[in-house]
Amino acid sequence: MALVQCVTKAQLSAFFQTRSGETRLGQRIQLTDPLLSITENLRQHAAHSGQFVLLGIPEDIGPRANCGGGGAELGWQAFLSKFLNLQANEQLDASQILLLGEVSCADLQAQGQLLDNSKSEDLANLRTLCAQLDARVQAAVQPIFAAGLTPIVIGGGHNNALPLLQALAASTAQPVNCLNIDPHADFRPLEGRHSGNGFSYAMQQALLQHYFVLGLHQQKNNAASLKALQQAGADYLSYQQIFVAATLSWQQAIEQALEKVLSANTPLALELDTDAITGMPASALNYSGISVSEAEQAVYQFAKLPHTAYLHLAEAAPAQHPAGLTAGLNHCGQVLSQLVQAFLLGKAQQVPLIR
Repeated sequence: MALVQCVTKAQLSAFFQTRSGETRLGQRIQLTDPLLSITENLRQHAAHSGQFVLLGIPEDIGPRANCGGGGAELGWQAFLSKFLNLQANEQLDASQILLLGEVSCADLQAQGQLLDNSKSEDLANLRTLCAQLDARVQAAVQPIFAAGLTPIVIGGGHNNALPLLQALAASTAQPVNCLNIDPHADFRPLEGRHSGNGFSYAMQQALLQHYFVLGLHQQKNNAASLKALQQAGADYLSYQQIFVAATLSWQQAIEQALEKVLSANTPLALELDTDAITGMPASALNYSGISVSEAEQAVYQFAKLPHTAYLHLAEAAPAQHPAGLTAGLNHCGQVLSQLVQAFLLGKAQQVPLIR
């Protein structure tokens, strides 16, 4: 089985509408050549001044293995329907973006749909499936880093942070820094893989030089997770510090986080759990979070760092929208699209690398 199901030109046309006198991103974005291997496609994209690779992960195994709700498998679809309909103009160079496709996980997803996470045996099986997914995601992302390109990974649960960190650390042969915008630290026990312990597994595997959580919600993390976070030498700024006690502004919080994760020669993983955003249809719907604009602001500023190696947008779950799936696809698609644009704009303003 192929690691990635590549998007074809025929599939692409279903995600955008043409209009006379206008050009959509879907008409300019780069696609793979079906006659070439994925490795060769990535090499050619880099050789022609390409920089970014869009990759989807259509799964909800990880959130359900964390005893949560489903629906995260549709985040990728929601994103494509909005992003590809954006205007292609001088503000965004679509030739730098390769729309690779999605990680092949339909078989694992189908198996997971048959399992009930309220039953202990089924929950254990979901966690086994999540570990199998880890291996596929890492193998799919590794060639992107090897080609010197920047992955933008969308869809699925936050469980996918672990294989992304594994791939990044392996590609650079060193532990990496990680900035996670998230009300949850995802530092639960090593009890089998799920969306709530990607970073505790990453720390246990010595993948992280430093881990910082921006916007952590104090009462959405159990005492054991917070203690483990402290023992691991990780840092966080809480939602309560920023928005309730107002001891610092959002911009000041971003600047403090920047200071913590800056390191001269260490790659930076940029993670954003979309349930950090107020009202975002996500695996854990949150009505007390940051705004879309605040999320964009943070993504933009972290993207400007020369060592920011990827963007991962996790947990968007259109089916969790209170008004139903159609509203959820529209909502998730717009927010994910805005966040990716913020990342691309930030990378275009990237500060010079000091050696």
